[in-house]
Amino acid sequence: MPVPIPRQRAIPAVESGQAPAASPGGSSMEEAPRKESKVENNTHTNLTLLLIEDDPGGSTVVPEMLDAAGKPIRVRTARNLTEAGRLLTDDVHCILLDLALPAPGRTGEEDELGVLKHVLELAPRHAVLALTASGDAERGAEAVRVGAQDYLFRDELDGRLLSRAIRYAVERKRSDTAERRLAEGRLRAQENRRLERGLLPTPLLEGSSLRFAARYRPGRSRALLGGDFYDVVRTADGTVHAMIGDVCGHGPDEAALGVELRIAWRALTLAGLCGDELLGTLQQVLEHERADDEIFATLCTVDIAPDGRRAGLCLAGHPSPLLARPGRAARLLPYDNNGPALGLLPGARWPRMQVELGAEWSLMLYTDGLIEGRIGEGRERLGQDGMVEMVRRQLAEGLRGEALLRAAVNEVRNLNGGELADDVAVLLLDRTV
Repeated sequence: MPVPIPRQRAIPAVESGQAPAASPGGSSMEEAPRKESKVENNTHTNLTLLLIEDDPGGSTVVPEMLDAAGKPIRVRTARNLTEAGRLLTDDVHCILLDLALPAPGRTGEEDELGVLKHVLELAPRHAVLALTASGDAERGAEAVRVGAQDYLFRDELDGRLLSRAIRYAVERKRSDTAERRLAEGRLRAQENRRLERGLLPTPLLEGSSLRFAARYRPGRSRALLGGDFYDVVRTADGTVHAMIGDVCGHGPDEAALGVELRIAWRALTLAGLCGDELLGTLQQVLEHERADDEIFATLCTVDIAPDGRRAGLCLAGHPSPLLARPGRAARLLPYDNNGPALGLLPGARWPRMQVELGAEWSLMLYTDGLIEGRIGEGRERLGQDGMVEMVRRQLAEGLRGEALLRAAVNEVRNLNGGELADDVAVLLLDRTV
């Protein structure tokens, strides 16, 4: 049923893309200041409507409208899409589009909603109301399906109805945008989880009695991986090989290089290389793959004998692992023969040290992010000694495996007073009798 039409007003010329017309008693230059002052008085309105229409019979008359706060809704008009592009500023909240307007380069027979599709591409962040002929509800519904927030009939532009439609369209657009961003965030999170699963290693310990746990926290905000990397594999002879490393820097290039080094280490280890020969080959990989000659990587490798009682240790500029055994205080393994980091010295060598583990033990490999966090607000760092004391206390409290690593990383973060600036990777291998 037609809605009664209240008092209406024509759109002020100053709000459109046209020049103001001259009045009988003066020139257009004399009229312009009065029009501009009217625009200034409307600068505090909450909503702005852009009308895009081309009525050969004369200007579409838009009734006076009020927003939810009772303030007048500001109206601009454009006769074509070129003018619309100039008037489509950030303070425009809603577009009222006449579907009868021809689309650029198309005839109405080619695509009757071509102009709407063009406007949706031109203003993807704005709410859009479609204006169609009375009774053409099918076309209006199709416009909503294409992307408009709602549709109105051209000869039923009641002020109250139009005001409500504008507010509804703006809120629906905000809701749609928020829902789309939420959906995109969920998809991104799913992709990140899949990517992370692909980049972080899956330990190959089938047939081994050792228990494995790891904890990883990148230093970059919202990053999947940092420059730290680790891996554990068991070879056919029963030896368990563990590795942890750290590429200098925290960017995506360093993270990618860390993944390349980890994959290369696994391939070389499964091929039978170990010790100095393995580290020398990894250095060649790093030298070929790094983006800058100053990039280097520290590395710690451990190969645990099939009987689980002894291990070979190689250090390339990396902190020494921590060994904990029942009835004895946790301590660091020897690091006197620590070789240089990979990528620093061509032709470097890395001695392999033999260490006794015993019948029952826990071996923790870590990167320097775990020991370089601050203690309180001063400049003092936790350091290796502080980390050893912390782990001793946590072991005395009965923490083991995942719980131990989680407690260690959380305590280091709390001591630092917030998130750590550096990447943190911790790997734990346990042997129990």
